[in-house]
Amino acid sequence: MDKNQRSRIYLLVLVIAIFVVWKYRENQKPKMVLVQGTTMGVISYNIKYIDVGLRNFKKEIDSILIDFNQSLSTYIPDSEISTFNNEGSVRFDFPYFSEVLIASQVVYEESDGYFDPTVGPLVDAWGFGAGESISLDSSQVDSVLKYVGFEKVSFTNEGVSTSTPELNLNFSAIAKGQAADVVAEYLMKQGIENLMVEIGGEIRAKGKNGEGETWTIGIEVPDENRLGGIFDAIQLEDHGMATSGNYRNYKVIDGKKVAHTIDPKTGYPKMITLLSATIVAPTCMYADAYATAAMAMGLEKAKSMVENNPSIEAYFIYADQDGNLQTYISTGLTGKTTNPQ
Repeated sequence: MDKNQRSRIYLLVLVIAIFVVWKYRENQKPKMVLVQGTTMGVISYNIKYIDVGLRNFKKEIDSILIDFNQSLSTYIPDSEISTFNNEGSVRFDFPYFSEVLIASQVVYEESDGYFDPTVGPLVDAWGFGAGESISLDSSQVDSVLKYVGFEKVSFTNEGVSTSTPELNLNFSAIAKGQAADVVAEYLMKQGIENLMVEIGGEIRAKGKNGEGETWTIGIEVPDENRLGGIFDAIQLEDHGMATSGNYRNYKVIDGKKVAHTIDPKTGYPKMITLLSATIVAPTCMYADAYATAAMAMGLEKAKSMVENNPSIEAYFIYADQDGNLQTYISTGLTGKTTNPQ
């Protein structure tokens, strides 16, 4: 065998060896499953998880979300929450209503009442529901405020009631986070240890992504003209994350921009410099609720709430006196952002 033949054989063996190693590594890579769909009407969901058997749980997930909506969707006439809002009481057929009431009670108290799922009539009165943009005077605000207040709601694990007929419950500020938890917990029961569930922008993550790294979740630029742009990102492991902001949902009333966040104490839209509130918490349901509370509180009260609650971390984006974007990042997120401020 001459030298050229030996070189060709060596090269062939090398190519085969490289291919075998590559194929082995490909087979060793985690197998990622992507499940997508819609829920709560037009809200999209994106779910990623690693599963050796590549099991697709879309059918089961959609079934769970149908039951979830039958409990908490105000758009379904015979849902549990619609029944409560129409009749003043309801007994539960599903576990979701009692779970969200318990969480709402906790956050209502921890936020000094700034998170309040009975604020819906004020949201509607200011035109952020199905109505048009309107401007209310103080007497009109006071007349609606009489029907607002979570303390007017009584509940057990079996049912919920109120003695204030005009009171309504709406969990739009917490339900997406709760749904993300419900789906994530179902997947965990199926033996899934690495997952990311996103429903309408609210996230619950566990374990690692397909590259073996901590899930990295972006925070959107709080600017109506740059929707979709990423301002920063947080490494999220075994926690929930939710962002609330006024830059997407506002109306122009009497020539002024009015934020959709209503202060449940005053009854008026919150005109504040806090543009975006991202909360990281053990579950997405709590992250969702605390993010809403932060927007209703404003920057300084929200910072105090976070600093006095060791179970949550925060990333706030706000405008300074000159209109420049500034950030507040709680100590627990130090080193967990991709763009340190």
